[in-house]
Amino acid sequence: MESAGVFSTVGSNRKIDPSRRRGQFKPDGSLNDNDRVEIGPTELAFAEWQARGLTPPTLSRMREYRLQRIVGELQKRDLAGVLLFDPLNIRYATDTTNMQLWITHNHARACFVSAAGHVILWDFHNCEHLSAHLPLVKEVRGGAAFFYFETGNRTEEHAAKFAAEVQSVLREHGGNNRRLAIDKIEMAGFTQLQRLGIEMSDGQEVMELARAIKNEDEVNAMRCAIASTEIAMAQMQQASVPGVTENDIWSILHAENIRRGGEWIECRILSSGPRTNPWFQECGPRVVQAGELLAFDSDLIGPYGICADISRTWLIGDHAPTAEQKHLYRVAHEHIQHNMSILKPGMSFREVTEAGLLLPEPYRAQRYGVMMHGVGLCDEYPCIRYPEDLEGHGYDGVLEPGMTLCVEAYVGAVGGREGVKLEDQVLITDTGVENLTSYPFEAVLLAD
Repeated sequence: MESAGVFSTVGSNRKIDPSRRRGQFKPDGSLNDNDRVEIGPTELAFAEWQARGLTPPTLSRMREYRLQRIVGELQKRDLAGVLLFDPLNIRYATDTTNMQLWITHNHARACFVSAAGHVILWDFHNCEHLSAHLPLVKEVRGGAAFFYFETGNRTEEHAAKFAAEVQSVLREHGGNNRRLAIDKIEMAGFTQLQRLGIEMSDGQEVMELARAIKNEDEVNAMRCAIASTEIAMAQMQQASVPGVTENDIWSILHAENIRRGGEWIECRILSSGPRTNPWFQECGPRVVQAGELLAFDSDLIGPYGICADISRTWLIGDHAPTAEQKHLYRVAHEHIQHNMSILKPGMSFREVTEAGLLLPEPYRAQRYGVMMHGVGLCDEYPCIRYPEDLEGHGYDGVLEPGMTLCVEAYVGAVGGREGVKLEDQVLITDTGVENLTSYPFEAVLLAD
């Protein structure tokens, strides 16, 4: 199971313990109370997961594991603590949420984690109740907002007050150690901490490496989030008929995600027909036509805040695909299947790049930005590059058990009419790789 932060898969451990259904707790250990403060999966989601033999995470154990991952990274670097403003890092450290998208561009929350695991949360004003159910959060404060919209011409004043508070926290929990990692911070806050002589370092590295290795509970949460996403995808595909708009189809993914306790979607990358080439066009009012391709990338933040990042392409209507459509699809399918098959623990990122399947030359110019990337609360470390991008953008690292990756490909020629996007989400195990994605590929596009 877990040893030194490493996850091992256990194929037989995928049944819901009936005792977790009884009494006052839900299957994930959260309070069985519809009036509770914390967000989470709905009864619909729990029922669907049970029908599929999936085990929800044990939330208390998952939270403890995540905190210890952060502590381990801090202690490796002899840091007194890490100061977090990124709402996903705060989620990882505390499992609290509060207006996640709004907080992404209005840094009104912060979190400090000491090297001994003491957690202080600065929340939005009058929001102390949102973390009252979490024993790992030892203190809740206010006053982390010092951006112009919130504090105007008093921004420096508020930043100085917050910096002095951080200095006091460091003295209490770090002693003579004034080394503080920070993930993201407003300029005024950085300047005030610098004036106090606090030695700052990169908190994004600390958090990305902490988040990279998932334990059994995080993988169970990911299995559940993917299952809910795939159920929604099936409804999208049923609705993908001639005469509806791209927005009509995409809205189903949003609605079904929310119905199951999911949270948001990072992008709205869905396109049809000629809008599938080049890639990255987001959905709009275009009416889809029979016989053309529709492609999308889910980029979905589902239940438990877990990302389900899956791409599929399918044909609109009951039409025979063209030879070109089948060729594009087969190239993309072969590409991700090969690149999944080579994965195993101990491979360096460079070795993965070198062992990966090269795209045929006509499709290299519009290749996707990465061969594969990490995934957890969102797209995460690492990024593994194509050979063409290795020198300019590649970096070192090694695959480890417990890493979860998205393996993807976009196949479309410059000036081509259509393109195909495919992507699966996988787990690096002790011996190789497990595909966590089960949504079927299109038999009609793979047939001879």
